[in-house]
Amino acid sequence: MSSLVEKKYIEELSSIVGKRVRVDTEEGEVEGTLIAVDPLLNLIIEIKAETTIRIVYSSKVVKKITLLEELFDLKGLADRLNKVFPNMVKLREDIGAIIVMDKIKVTKSGVVEGTGPSAEKVKQVYDAYLQELKSKKE
Repeated sequence: MSSLVEKKYIEELSSIVGKRVRVDTEEGEVEGTLIAVDPLLNLIIEIKAETTIRIVYSSKVVKKITLLEELFDLKGLADRLNKVFPNMVKLREDIGAIIVMDKIKVTKSGVVEGTGPSAEKVKQVYDAYLQELKSKKE
């Protein structure tokens, strides 16, 4: 694989870490939270029941990984915010956040840091973006 393709592949895998997944294996299937995955598809799944357990699966037994929840498009939101705050928006996929004006932090949960009129405007853009996503689903 070219380095660009490998990088994209790893980014895609990384985007589902921390999300609920169903893993189909030779022995059956299991649902839980994907804790870690490597490019060879060796993975760790966390299952919460009466106690929390973590299972390590070798890529040799993994047939399929299915994401059970929707991904939040941080890049789409960052692009939208950049129209309102040109050149003042930084997408930080490594921490799952967007930083606006070096003082307002936005995650998939909304504005988590920052106050004042700028933070209120960011919240308005975030709310409108969520509403647009909801409308597309319906």
